[in-house]
Amino acid sequence: MTTGEQTNGAVATRRQSESAASLVRAAIGGPAQVAGKLQRLGRTIRLYLDRGEIDARLRRLEESGLIDRRPAALQIFFGSLDMLRFVIEPAARDYYTQKGISFGFHQLLRVLDDPVSMIDPTGFLSERDTIIGHVMQVVHLNPVYDLQLIQMFPDGLEELERQATQMVEGTHPRAGTIGAIVEDPAYHARLLEYVRRFREDPNVPPPVREEQTLRNDPSYLAAERTFATLPGFIAYCHRLPTSFPTLLRRYRALDQFPVDLAG
Repeated sequence: MTTGEQTNGAVATRRQSESAASLVRAAIGGPAQVAGKLQRLGRTIRLYLDRGEIDARLRRLEESGLIDRRPAALQIFFGSLDMLRFVIEPAARDYYTQKGISFGFHQLLRVLDDPVSMIDPTGFLSERDTIIGHVMQVVHLNPVYDLQLIQMFPDGLEELERQATQMVEGTHPRAGTIGAIVEDPAYHARLLEYVRRFREDPNVPPPVREEQTLRNDPSYLAAERTFATLPGFIAYCHRLPTSFPTLLRRYRALDQFPVDLAG
């Protein structure tokens, strides 16, 4: 693998061993990488206005049996905000604190590597390769949601396995920029193994990240359980109101995960 080097006898990633300036330059990449990021960003913004494409993606998930019916767009939007504030952000802060890594700087590197991954927390508006890039740039709390989501695309799982293989072999076109972010040198090999097992059996246990002191909080545990899978997220969205004023009032009033809506 090219993402790590020896430091005092132990393998350290570039994220752990290089200077901030070096990591920023690596995350930005060269002209070709920057052009690719801007193109993906433009296509994602256009997708916000293309209800036909979003409906087609959700229909594929229905056909695969991962969702039974589609929530309203507002339910998905506010459900994604709850997933972000009650699981994704607190879990990341907790994890990076334990790793001795600045959460803010880590998020900056992620934005520099691929700005799209930060503006679409559900992934429904992202391209196939944006979702794959996100899975490979972040040591996931639990990657099963993303492996279910990528099935919006007919070749999603196959392509994820191919690109994860490239990351392990050090031949991926984004190996340099992703390598500036990922802090676990064993992550891509572990991800690749899981993707291969998942393609054989979608019910295989996922590699859940263990370093979470937040699991002492029952409210966080309920949120993690609810949002861990795509069906769990969709079921949560269905439990939300459909009126924008009601959803907005609820969002402003809620300061912790509503356990009564847990999956």
